[in-house]
Amino acid sequence: MGRVVRRRLGFGGTLVATLFACASLTPSLLPRTWLYQGVMGAVTGILGYAVGAAVGALCRTVIRLPERGRRAAWRVMLAGCGVLAVVALWYSFDWQRDLRALMGMDTRITWFPPVILAVTLVLFGAALLAARLVRLGGRKLNAWLDRYVPAYVGHAVGVLVIGSLVAVFANDVLFNGFVTRMSDISSVANEGTHPGVRPPGSAYLSGGPRSLVSWQSLGREGRRFTGTAATPARLQAFSGRPATEPIRVYIGLDSAASPAAQAALAVRELERTGAFGRPVLAVLGTTGTGWVDPHIADTLEYMYNGRSAMVAMQYSYLPSWVSFLVDREKAAAAGRALFEAVRERWARLPAGARPRLLLSGESLGSYELEQSFGDLADLVARADGAVFVGPPNANPIWQRLTGGRDRGSPVWRPVYQDGRTARFAQHPADLHRPAAPWPRPRVVYLQNASDPVVWWSPRLIYRRPGWLEGPRGPGVNPEMNWFPLVTFWQVLVDMTSALDVPPGHGHRYGANIVDGWAAVAAPPGWGPHDTWRLRALVG
Repeated sequence: MGRVVRRRLGFGGTLVATLFACASLTPSLLPRTWLYQGVMGAVTGILGYAVGAAVGALCRTVIRLPERGRRAAWRVMLAGCGVLAVVALWYSFDWQRDLRALMGMDTRITWFPPVILAVTLVLFGAALLAARLVRLGGRKLNAWLDRYVPAYVGHAVGVLVIGSLVAVFANDVLFNGFVTRMSDISSVANEGTHPGVRPPGSAYLSGGPRSLVSWQSLGREGRRFTGTAATPARLQAFSGRPATEPIRVYIGLDSAASPAAQAALAVRELERTGAFGRPVLAVLGTTGTGWVDPHIADTLEYMYNGRSAMVAMQYSYLPSWVSFLVDREKAAAAGRALFEAVRERWARLPAGARPRLLLSGESLGSYELEQSFGDLADLVARADGAVFVGPPNANPIWQRLTGGRDRGSPVWRPVYQDGRTARFAQHPADLHRPAAPWPRPRVVYLQNASDPVVWWSPRLIYRRPGWLEGPRGPGVNPEMNWFPLVTFWQVLVDMTSALDVPPGHGHRYGANIVDGWAAVAAPPGWGPHDTWRLRALVG
């Protein structure tokens, strides 16, 4: 058996692949299923094999072991890898159970170490076979080229040709084919409507009577946004006072031909509904599908008893994580177009007659709006406050604030310039720290320490992140460690289950959005008891 393995696998590749696969069994930010773990083990294993094979090839050029030494090294390595794999699989159950307990989740889980190992080995074998076929093709090409050109020229050309073919196949066939398939599926989904959502009967809602945009053009998430606005009866039941019809304006991808045209149409729709006469006007960022977190919209309507207006615009119908890969420039362009168009119309009003101009977005929606500003000072100079929820690591202003945080504050809960303008929170109490004055306008970032959307970055490939240094944030497993390449893949996979955890963990923010709005834009007379009541309602 050992001889067969030696003939089929490389020493360095086998060793590092096992180390990587075992490292993938250690806890990351969020709990995972046994099937995800099997897939994760295979991917990290093949990454480790590539690294180990490259290092092994370099070592073989300078170190030559006799046959007996090679056999002994293989026996020791295989025995050590086997023991390590058994130990890692044994402890993986406890690691996952402890992580679930840390988040208040049910610790009675199904975990099949032998099946995890089988899934990992099968997928790893398939990936390795594909890589070996590519290598075989490269050798055949080099052998053919060597007939006509010097060996060093043929090898260089062969590497370039094979590398180009692999890159073209990976990008143009696999990745673009995947994106095209996702686009086709998403475009069909965009034509549908969520169960229970009906065209609004209010003229203050896009897609309703006298609207400048049709109900069908709003897209699936736009129809949910305007079709689920709080009714005056519900608002009055909370406030105990007569309520006003809230204004929700939404412009779908099919409503206009370009971001500029969509933004211009949004302004006309705001004018039609009388939005510029309301006490507060919020520009909302959307995720890839055009989704707006209902907690963001509902909270503002309840706080102002319907005397609110908000506007959002769709720039894609791809899932958010796919949009993050391929549509970030579209998101930025849409955010700039919408905010600039709304603010230009807002600025034409008399200074004393303008509504409070607010911003809010979750995930990619926060990225979309941040792109409208050069820095934090520019944001608060041109807007009256913002609540950003679960900001991606790529957000430019978020990066500057986190990187420039005050000495001693952790990266998962940074304090920037004594919290004079922007504050970061996972729990409501975080908004009251530090105790320094907090004048308006205010900016709030809601970010959970265990949210992979916030912490995933390509830098995880080669650098230990600051959120694993020193004391861990709430909900982050103290057993989590950083491994090159492995942690990058672990946190990336965590994003697929970021909504499958209780509020306050992962990418779930729930009623904490109420506290964010209360800190940034509470109406006159609003107090802590009102915040508590609204948390209970929307949570």
